[in-house]
Amino acid sequence: MISGDGTELTTKPKRSFYAARDLYKYRHQYPQNFKDLRYQNDLCNLRFYKNKIPFKPDGVYIEEVLNKWKGDYEKLEHNHTYIQWLFPLREQGLNFYAKELTTYEIEEFKKTKEAIRRFLLAYKMMLEFFGIKLIDKTGNVARAANWQERFQHLNESQHNYLRITRILKSLGELGYESFKSPLVKFILHEALVEDTIPNIKQSALEYFVYTIRDRRERRKLLRFAQQHYTPSEHFIWGPPRKQKSEGSKTTKKTASPVSINNSCISKHKKSKEPKHTSAGGSSAGKTAEERKVELAKNGEDNDQNEQEMNCDTVRQNNGEKNSDTDTGPLSKSEEIHNTSDRKEDASHSKRDDENLNNDCGNHPGTIEKDLCDTENLSNNTSADLPDNLDKDMLSGGTATKNKDELKS
Repeated sequence: MISGDGTELTTKPKRSFYAARDLYKYRHQYPQNFKDLRYQNDLCNLRFYKNKIPFKPDGVYIEEVLNKWKGDYEKLEHNHTYIQWLFPLREQGLNFYAKELTTYEIEEFKKTKEAIRRFLLAYKMMLEFFGIKLIDKTGNVARAANWQERFQHLNESQHNYLRITRILKSLGELGYESFKSPLVKFILHEALVEDTIPNIKQSALEYFVYTIRDRRERRKLLRFAQQHYTPSEHFIWGPPRKQKSEGSKTTKKTASPVSINNSCISKHKKSKEPKHTSAGGSSAGKTAEERKVELAKNGEDNDQNEQEMNCDTVRQNNGEKNSDTDTGPLSKSEEIHNTSDRKEDASHSKRDDENLNNDCGNHPGTIEKDLCDTENLSNNTSADLPDNLDKDMLSGGTATKNKDELKS
């Protein structure tokens, strides 16, 4: 799309529910796959790679494909029946003559050196068709000699992106899961950094990355893609962005009710005050009288139990005063002692108030949590994908993170 001033406008991409569901089933070994029954399997994929049967409907053996079709890019491009046989999966493809893999056949395939050797040759043949070459036994890849011509073709023939997805899946099924990450990283680098195949970046982020079963490897690739994706605000894959978590923090601050906190403190003060009236010495009598004045101002004089305890404390303190000292003025040492007692009592009351604030903080926190949960729920309902597919697949999966931040 071109704007009025001649600049190119890019629309924000959307996630595909079909892609997410398909790759979720693949990564989790196809749950509820009732077709995977050992006695129904005739090992046709293994027999094809052992060069015992040709692939249907063309009737071509694997050795002929590897020897005569290699380098014939026109045939590899326009024939659409061989790819299901070269890279079998535990799901039905477009060629209904090709049979699905089963777990038993996968186990037997991995034990057969002849089949594994031909499988790697088929992988190298397809990489060369895309303009890529395999450079070592660990799966690292690089540009082939004809990369410019083949990259241009790959950028224009988008049906080959489906073939790459199938190849990546089949690598994981037949024991070469470690080969997938280097290939996907190479494609992301060419698409996002070198800009040689820009049309492939949507399929690479929507399909190729999510064929990798290791979550840590997926996140490494997504972080790499996020660093180089332009425009950056259109990146919708992988872990949630930090901006959303900061927005939830501001919501938390605005939603905190101060009145609830104050009311909780006043209620807890009422139950804690009799504890302070039991302090010994002449300072305890004075603090009790001061609290009585404060209670009278706050309208809490009706608490009979508190008044009786205060009266008993006053009587006890007066008796201690009469027995210890005369009615004359206090000495300087006693005044210093009383002053220190007052400071100690004030520090005790301050500590109790802080503890009460911590206790009461749970109530507004609960309200804040509910508000944030409501907000996150409304955000998640507008997303294209369900959250239960995979946590690192959705960019909108921030509800768990926000809850953890609120709890901390």
